[in-house]
This record gives sequence, structure tokens and C-alpha cells, in this order.
Amino acid sequence: MEKLTYEDIEKAYQLIKPYLPATPLVSSYYLGDEECKYFFKLENLQEVKSFKIRGALSKMLSLSEAQKAKGIAAISSGNHGISVSCAAKMLGIEKVKIYVPKITPKSKIEKIQYFGAQAVLIGDNYDQAHHLGLAEIEKEGLTFIDFDKEVYAGQGSIAIEILTQNPEIDTIVVPIGGGGLITGIAVAAKAIKPDIRIIGVQTAACPAMIKSYEDGVHYAEYPSESSLCEALIGGVDQLSYEMVKDYVDEILAVSEKSIAQAVSFLITQEKIVAEAASCTTIAAVKDYAAQIGGKKIALVLSGGNIDGEMIKKILYQ
Repeated sequence: MEKLTYEDIEKAYQLIKPYLPATPLVSSYYLGDEECKYFFKLENLQEVKSFKIRGALSKMLSLSEAQKAKGIAAISSGNHGISVSCAAKMLGIEKVKIYVPKITPKSKIEKIQYFGAQAVLIGDNYDQAHHLGLAEIEKEGLTFIDFDKEVYAGQGSIAIEILTQNPEIDTIVVPIGGGGLITGIAVAAKAIKPDIRIIGVQTAACPAMIKSYEDGVHYAEYPSESSLCEALIGGVDQLSYEMVKDYVDEILAVSEKSIAQAVSFLITQEKIVAEAASCTTIAAVKDYAAQIGGKKIALVLSGGNIDGEMIKKILYQ
């Protein structure tokens, strides 16, 4: 599999820059002290409330005019589908189909439709939707927007922004699900600043990347316990599995209890709303500050699509 390079990320950054203003990098009021400063990279402020718009735009800007005219498709039950729909609207791509499992929450389907894509309910769960959706996409001749090198490159643009906004950042802490986000960030950050530390964080309910390296097995699928972090559940992407070990300094697992406390902390003290997956970075700081180290640390808040009922449950339990 062709590896991701800094040149790929720089190219993607220049492509998406006219469409996406840089998200803020803001100081934490309550974490750290005079010797150690923490900063939040607010990807929850993207229009779609998720970093995934970067990868979707990067991939779609690499398509030919013929591909755009014929139409595109994605298979998703959440942020990826919403991001593809939004990016298509930005680029004037008219034929867009997002295949979603029948169990997808109505709010997510409405967001996909809000940006103009057709949401196609197919299959009783994600695995069924993926299988059936691929067949439909091939039959219609649509371009499939999946997690590949162009998508990873778009996610890596976050690191370029962080180190432009504050060149003194010496550590970046990133949530890990499939691994595309941390792979892109790590490759870009190490190219710009080779001695920077990159720390990945997973929920202990689904430590797929950690176990992949411990067992020497690429877990494309991984069983999980019940988790607040819907976005971090599942296996690891092949490209990420191949690259993370060479670029990421450490991967930590945090408990669901710590994640819930981090969500509450962020809302009630920092006055920032972010999804539980984002708050793994804060949980890691609370539990492993000494292990993470650093003097100027950026915490990537990857998204803000948290369910209202989950907020109520966490705040009032």
C-alpha cells in the first residue's frame, strides 16, 4: 500500500484552504500551570462539527470533472456522510448518495439531507449497509468516497494549522478510531518539527490500535464494550496500522468514566461542547499528564456532534 507523505498533506492543505477557514487553537483556562500550557484545537467548530470535512474535501477536489459530473457516494452512519454531503455542496456536485444503515439516528439523516445529498437507508446495521451499498455504488458507476490516502492527507492539514498558529507546540494529543486522523497529523507534524511528540488516545472499551500492535495483528474489526465514543468504535484502517508505529510516540487507553468526566469538565468549566471521542484527549491529560509530558501541548477536539440526551445523562447522573 502506498504510504502517506508530507507532500501529500501539503498538497491537500493548499487545495482545501480556500474552502475551510482555520479552526481556532485556544488556551485552556483550567488545565496546566505556568510551566505547562494546554491548547484546544477546535475541530468541533467546523460547519459539520467534525474534522472529517477536511478529508472529504481533499478527496473530492482530487476527482476529475467527469467523475464529479457522474456523481459520488459514501457509506456512513455519521460524520463522514455528513461531511461528504457538505463538501459536495461546496463543490457543486449534484448527484450524491449516502448509504446509511436503517438504524441511523434521524438527526444524522437530516444533516446529510440538509446539505443536499440523498440518504439511502439500506441494511439493518453498518456491515450490511456497507456490503449492499458497495454493490449499488458499483452498479450506478458512482465514485466511492472512502478512507484512502487523499482523505488521510486532508486530516493531516490540522497539524500544519496547529504549528502555524503556535510554532512552540511540542506535543499533540489525538483521538484514535480507525486511525486516519492521527496518521495524517503525525506525518505532517514530524515533517515540520521532527522532535514533536504525538500521543494517541483510545477508549479502553475498544483499544483496537493498542491491541493490534501488542498482538502483531491488523485488527480491521475489533469487538467493543458499550462506549460513549461511538466514533472510536471498530477496527483499524490498513494504512494507519502500517504507519502509526513509525510516527506516534505513545498510545494511551482511558476509561469510560474518565471520558464522561472530561465531557462534563469541558462543558461546565471550559464552556466548550465536544463529543465524547474528542474528550479522550482531556481524559488522557487528567489521568496521564506526566506520561504525556510537554510544555506546550495541543489537544485535538475532533468533533462536536454529541447527542443532547448523552449530555443530560453525563451532567445529571
